[in-house]
Amino acid sequence: MNASVLLTAAGIGMLAGLHTATWGMYKDSIHEGFFWPRYFRSPLVGIVMGIIASVIAKPALDSAASIVSFFGVVYVLERGAVELWKTFLRNEDQSKYFIPMQFAVFGNVVQSQARRLLIGAIITSAVCGTFLVVHYGAPRLNLQDQKWTVFAIATISGWISAFLGAWKDAPVEGFQPLKFVRSPLWSGFWGLLLAHFNFSILVVMMAGLGFTIFTLETYKTFFFPSKPRGKFAGKPILYPDMLRRRQPFIALYAAIWVFVLTGFYLALTNPHAGLVSIL
Repeated sequence: MNASVLLTAAGIGMLAGLHTATWGMYKDSIHEGFFWPRYFRSPLVGIVMGIIASVIAKPALDSAASIVSFFGVVYVLERGAVELWKTFLRNEDQSKYFIPMQFAVFGNVVQSQARRLLIGAIITSAVCGTFLVVHYGAPRLNLQDQKWTVFAIATISGWISAFLGAWKDAPVEGFQPLKFVRSPLWSGFWGLLLAHFNFSILVVMMAGLGFTIFTLETYKTFFFPSKPRGKFAGKPILYPDMLRRRQPFIALYAAIWVFVLTGFYLALTNPHAGLVSIL
């Protein structure tokens, strides 16, 4: 594989990881402090996911359309890898959280790591299987210019996210219908946009979910900065100095947003083709 493509893939993965690390740090550091190794965890995972995705998919990464699509795919891969580790592999004291971060049933943490690993393997297989079924089955549907069909398929990844999120959050904070449908609607929107310059429904679904997380976490982090996120709801601010120290990171966060929005602008204004051809 071309070394420059691998380097570009690693760079895109690093940007995706820096974005997730920044919103995570911005929300959590006031409760659990700031540590550089923890901050750089997601960028490193993003680099690894970027290289792996590049080796498997062999994207050209020579246009705004391919770069912005790859960013969305790597974003969701990084989130998936980190959340799998937090939920099923990591052993951590859960008393500091309002909502358990390890896998739980009706709010009660499954203490057996062997059981958590088995459940994690089943869930991961089911999610990957769903994506593969859609990927290989979609060509039979003749999706060309079928905007609402593409939108509906793009929501599948959002529904998966919504169900998994509700499983974790609802037993503790109650079921919230508007919150439940938020991810599917956003993944449908981003997926439909991506379908204007992508022929792969798998990319549309994965990147659509990536940009859904990208958008919703920005909303939750910066539109309500004084409201503790769900897992720390009702917990005291133990590191008030982080209210000030976290502010410079906003510039980096905003720069990545500009990078993504510019990528979408160029992808849609330059000659392009995809499953959907008319905005």
